[in-house]
Amino acid sequence: MAVYGLYVLSIPSLAVFALIGVILAIMARDEAGPLARSHLNDQIRVWWIAFLWAFGIGLLTLAGFLLTIVLIGFPILWLAWALWFIVGVWFTIKSILGFLALMDGRPR
Repeated sequence: MAVYGLYVLSIPSLAVFALIGVILAIMARDEAGPLARSHLNDQIRVWWIAFLWAFGIGLLTLAGFLLTIVLIGFPILWLAWALWFIVGVWFTIKSILGFLALMDGRPR
């Protein structure tokens, strides 16, 4: 449950809590039972997907900043902002749904 809480709180902390959460998930995975292990594996998977998207969006943002000289960078920056928002919402929803599944005793 702590990892889900850290994931939800990661939005206002600029993903610092998400990094702490994934470290906790990796450390706790070996000693977890089957239900907890499925949730921990899902939390790690969700973090990696969000991380890879964030890395790609970061590169897109950098390209947008560099291309603002020729004005094409502004739509690219808008697209990067929209993608940041979508990934953030997806990450939060996945965390909340995972927490609810854990409370119901369902695996992920």
